[in-house]
Amino acid sequence: MRERGTGRGIAELKQQFPEQCPSGILGAGRTELLMRERGTGRGIAELKIGGRMQTFYQPLYGYGEFKELQDAVKKKKLPVQVTGCIDSQKCHLIFAASQEIKKRLIITYNDLRAKEIYEDCKLYDRETYLYPAKDVIFFSADIRGNAIVGERIRILRRLMEGEPITVVATIDGGMDKVLPLDYLKENCIQIRSADTVNISELEAKLVQMGYERQIQVEAAGEFAVRGGIIDIFPLTEEAPVRVELWGDEVDSIRSFDSASQRSIENLEEIRIYPASEFVLEQAVKEKGLAALEAELKEFAAKLRAERKNEEAARIGKAVAEFKENLEYCQGSVGLDSYVNYFFTKTVSFFDYFCDGESAIFLDEPARIMEKGQTVMTEFSESMTGRIEKGYILPGQMDVIFDYRALLAGIMGANTILLSMLETKFEKLPVLARYSLTVKSVNPYNNNFELLVKDLKTWKKNGCRVILLSGSRTRAERLAEDLRDHGLVAFFSEDRNRLVQNGEIMVTQGNVHRGFEYPMIKFVMISESDIFGTAKKTKKKKVKAYEGSKISSFSDLNIGDYVVHENHGLGIYRGIEKLTVDKVTKDYIKIEYAGGGTLYILATGLDIIQKYAGAGARKPKLNKLGSTEWKTTKARVRGAVKDIAQELVRLYALRQSKKGFAFSPDDTWQKEFEELFPYEETNDQLRAIEETKRDMESARIMDRLVCGDVGYGKTEIAIRAAFKAVLDKKQVVFLVPTTILAQQHYNTFMQRMKDYAVNVEMLSRFRTPAEQKRVLAGMEKGDVDILIGTHRVLSKDIKYKDLGLLIIDEEQRFGVAHKEKLKQVKGEVDVLTLTATPIPRTLHMSLAGIRDMSVLEEPPVDRMPIQTFVLEHNDEMIREAINRELARGGQVYYVYNRVNGIDEIALQVQRLVPEANVAFAHGQMSERQLEKIMFKFVNGEVDVLISTTIIETGLDISNVNTIIIDDADRLGLSQLYQLRGRVGRSNRTAYAFLMYKRDKMLKEVAEKRLQAIREFTELGSGFKIAMRDLEIRGAGNLLGAEQSGHMEAVGYDLYCKMLNEAVKGLKDGGEEEAENFETSVELPLNAYIPATYIKNELQKLDMYKRVAGIETLEELEDLQEEFIDRFGEPPKPVLNLLQVALLKAQAHAVYLVGIEQKGDTLWLTPYARAKYHVERIPQLLKLHSPLLDFKKNALVFEYRLPDTGRRNAAYTVHDGEQALAEAKKLVESFRILL
Repeated sequence: MRERGTGRGIAELKQQFPEQCPSGILGAGRTELLMRERGTGRGIAELKIGGRMQTFYQPLYGYGEFKELQDAVKKKKLPVQVTGCIDSQKCHLIFAASQEIKKRLIITYNDLRAKEIYEDCKLYDRETYLYPAKDVIFFSADIRGNAIVGERIRILRRLMEGEPITVVATIDGGMDKVLPLDYLKENCIQIRSADTVNISELEAKLVQMGYERQIQVEAAGEFAVRGGIIDIFPLTEEAPVRVELWGDEVDSIRSFDSASQRSIENLEEIRIYPASEFVLEQAVKEKGLAALEAELKEFAAKLRAERKNEEAARIGKAVAEFKENLEYCQGSVGLDSYVNYFFTKTVSFFDYFCDGESAIFLDEPARIMEKGQTVMTEFSESMTGRIEKGYILPGQMDVIFDYRALLAGIMGANTILLSMLETKFEKLPVLARYSLTVKSVNPYNNNFELLVKDLKTWKKNGCRVILLSGSRTRAERLAEDLRDHGLVAFFSEDRNRLVQNGEIMVTQGNVHRGFEYPMIKFVMISESDIFGTAKKTKKKKVKAYEGSKISSFSDLNIGDYVVHENHGLGIYRGIEKLTVDKVTKDYIKIEYAGGGTLYILATGLDIIQKYAGAGARKPKLNKLGSTEWKTTKARVRGAVKDIAQELVRLYALRQSKKGFAFSPDDTWQKEFEELFPYEETNDQLRAIEETKRDMESARIMDRLVCGDVGYGKTEIAIRAAFKAVLDKKQVVFLVPTTILAQQHYNTFMQRMKDYAVNVEMLSRFRTPAEQKRVLAGMEKGDVDILIGTHRVLSKDIKYKDLGLLIIDEEQRFGVAHKEKLKQVKGEVDVLTLTATPIPRTLHMSLAGIRDMSVLEEPPVDRMPIQTFVLEHNDEMIREAINRELARGGQVYYVYNRVNGIDEIALQVQRLVPEANVAFAHGQMSERQLEKIMFKFVNGEVDVLISTTIIETGLDISNVNTIIIDDADRLGLSQLYQLRGRVGRSNRTAYAFLMYKRDKMLKEVAEKRLQAIREFTELGSGFKIAMRDLEIRGAGNLLGAEQSGHMEAVGYDLYCKMLNEAVKGLKDGGEEEAENFETSVELPLNAYIPATYIKNELQKLDMYKRVAGIETLEELEDLQEEFIDRFGEPPKPVLNLLQVALLKAQAHAVYLVGIEQKGDTLWLTPYARAKYHVERIPQLLKLHSPLLDFKKNALVFEYRLPDTGRRNAAYTVHDGEQALAEAKKLVESFRILL
């Protein structure tokens, strides 16, 4: 308005009163551009020069050298070299110069640098990918995980689809041989609705493409076939897909959730990309194997001629095993080292970008060449060693490309060399050289005054300044802070808003280091320049579907122990179909002691649990019909009742007491939380939210946070502690071991260093004088947070104002400590952290008594752990350790026997003489052990050889390689915990599981591979491991004597009994929940036919689900699931569902039996049914004259209405009529309640 009224443009006003008229106030962004355009004739016209992101690129248009470079790129007058480039400025230049180009490849010299470039590129292009390099050295592992393949296939998919993409790779990423894109493209499968599909051909094709057939799809790279339904989990998709056929025509395609197996959404078509980088067609496979055989013969003969019989035998065995692996599990066999036998035409990943349409950028060519040389040398040395010892064939020597050939190929494409110094590369001739002048911005290390001073200078000189901040709120605050210091700064999210000379713009984004182009007066400053360490940008990924169900039958096999609530412990012998009186049903056969056999209807599964005890010893079977089981159950029920009363009493006590209510979050808290360098998981956010809510309420907090190692429990504690400190309260963090105390202390110091929070530690590592100083500080209130072992519980510690107690790994404190804890707890908020997963079932019963947060979601941005399974091999151990030490890391070597551990240490020391090797085991004195661990934590020891004591608690992010000796002797849960010790940073971690080949019992090849596969993928094995940990956790949580009771009846039944007891007490008094069973006997075929669900496990699981039906909604839901997963259900399945619902409704009205005899229905009520007896006449009147009540026998007799088809034998058809009548009857029984 003002512009129209006065005829003066805003641009003019700004020129007159620049200081009073900051851009931010006059609504920066698009409106201003429009006005400025009218006022000055500039603005939008300028925007048309390029596409988006002009805020960053536009200043470069004033740089002559850049203009020439851009011209060279447009006209493809390449290769050229640009010198004077530094750090994050390289990415700025790359994107500004190649705005028109769809595909960019940036090649650099090592993983860490690649990660940095990748993060910087994200500012300019969201579609940036990191191409992981394979470790050429470990090509010979038997089997490996598919994490790297998944990442690579996702990139190949974008390339095949011709999507715009920026890829960051290291030089060794291009050295391994891959197949041409066209060949891979031909081997994709496209399925559309209404296509015709031949199932057996599709299966064969999927196996060729590297997919693996399973009963049920759970992980990427698997497929399953059930009748006319095919489930496939492509590596490129977030969720698996289900293709349903009608005959051989595609009826529907939909994505589904792998946890619940339920559909998510319908799709029109699906494109399936290979699950392996090498697609082996049958002909290719046969030709390759023949070539391999021929070379093996020749090489073995040569070795024998040199009298190297052992080597000849070894290579023969290695090849035989490779062939066996190829036969049984094609998907994850390492074909890399045998690639030359199968494929004559292979290319490098870099060749995909030599098409004239892409641009390739080399970051510091000198260092790339150096790295290429290192990889080549390392590779040839290791291969020479291996060929001499008969580990590989001569044809496996040449499986990587020479880096010189790669670079020569790249120089023929559109290539730009970026380097800091003016160096000429004879081997890399260029057409032109451009030199830029760029300076890096001095780090300010939190000195805001210095930043303001520099900004004022730049402003005075007419520089354009862009400040980047990781989050929107921080960016807005930074702009505000600068305005408070008299600088005109504005915040804008418009990435096309052109910054004028002398303007300071703050926007959201992130680069590692800031930079300045002095010639064109343009400066970019990153948050890490101002405040130190860089932040990771947050992206929230919210799943559309929630929750996963743990069904205790997911792994019930014939021969497993099961517990029947009324008959006790027996052995499961499978499902049998029995026909009685012309009616067919499935029965579950259970064998008891003394040869007794029990057949129970498959629908009665809700009273059977799989027996799970904490020990490994075999449980004692019960006899059918004996009183032994009854007495056991009564004993346990009594014990359970005691514990339930104790729990409920505690709960009531907590509810009645008042605690301190902390104030709601303020800006400090928000800022502190934004400084967290990782992305929180949804579970973590929820737990933080719940903890804060507890702290802000007047009730005393007692919250338990359970989550696996490394799932971010500490961060929750840190935020709670910070919140308490903001309210001038003191915090005590209690940990079980000195090492952990040191570790938490380091973490707290790291996170709180920017704030005036005083963190102290009490442990044996502190001298008496230091301890004394800390104690005095606690009493005066100078110390805000105290971290320590049980020393913090001693009598001589006085707190000025204790507000929060945090306990880590509570289960590791003894009884005496727990008593002291109770005294300290008193009126203080308590947060307990534990890594033992709390069983879900137990969780329900404890939920009301103790507040709980469970973290089940693994953290984002962890590099997946590369797992290799291989024969014990000294060469490998040496290479793995050297490899890790070369990148400045440390190594765990697990050897799980105390005697002989010192010899292993000597052996490792001999292999890597330059490394610092130490060993630790549980039989050392605590002091000794602590000393070694402390050295290891501080990086003084390179390789730690230890027994499995490392599986608890230690979290050292610098250890990224773990070697586990005799891995086949450890349980899955142990392996899982041990493997979780590495990969706790953003570097790729390696786990080597080694076994002694000779003592491996030669079972069927498939079986061995299956076990090994579980280690690499941790798929189904992981669930069993969790189960095992759950049981241990429950034992710890409920105390020792309860563990005995749990053993007696099995874990699941124990939890069920505890739930019932707690519920009974909470719902009012001592009332025992009524326990009776209901049976329904109608002449109906009600079972799941073997033709409908072939797999017994899945059938059992579905029976268990049917047994759990209680309402009509649940029935409809389950019916939908049947249709969704297995196709249209046959009549017996529909009957089964109806009978299950009837049974639940009958149970609700206290009926123990419904049975049809001839044309009569007999309904038997429970002896202690809570009926209003006086209403029985009313019920009889409703169904008069068909319903009668027999007082002496206590049963209701109902004559079925005559359908005009009376004969002596009742038929299945009558069964359907009886079912309909029984439903009506049962419904009317509600009158009696």
